[in-house]
Amino acid sequence: MPKNKTHKGTAKRVRITGGGKLMRQQAGLRHRLEVKSRKEKRDLSGTVELAKADVKRVKKLLGH
Repeated sequence: MPKNKTHKGTAKRVRITGGGKLMRQQAGLRHRLEVKSRKEKRDLSGTVELAKADVKRVKKLLGH
């Protein structure tokens, strides 16, 4: 049986913490920034934990 390959598109978007959580960047901070308030831009920055429903699928894509 061949090895599973890491899905590189997913690997660039998601990182695994030391405790095994999957972290992703929040959407919505790429364009129309002049329309959004400072607070909205600040709240969208940083990383958040991946939704529980997506964890199994994404781990498989990452080869875990």
